[in-house]
Amino acid sequence: MQKHVTVRPAEGTWSVRAGGAVIAESTNALEVTEGDMPFVIYFPRSDVAMAFLDASDYSTTCPHKGNARYFDIVSKSKTYTNAVWSYEDPKADVAEIKDHLAFWVQDGVTVERV
Repeated sequence: MQKHVTVRPAEGTWSVRAGGAVIAESTNALEVTEGDMPFVIYFPRSDVAMAFLDASDYSTTCPHKGNARYFDIVSKSKTYTNAVWSYEDPKADVAEIKDHLAFWVQDGVTVERV
């Protein structure tokens, strides 16, 4: 049986910009693909400027990854609500995403390979 979620190292250097500021940059990011959805880049928490993030009360549950905790990105010009998520205690099949953060790409928030 094929795994529903695939996790592999993301090639190259990846960055996140929010409100014009670089809030993450990593050469150790992970590329996570779920089913036939586009991949999502997960950044090691140690490569994210956590000072830009405020914990949110929002949470979701994924049957394949577990419970996700969310964060708001607070920039000088705007707060991006629930724009970041993390699986603090992921399911065993995706254990490598623990201590990683993913970002919702939207107007003002970009994730790109640099």
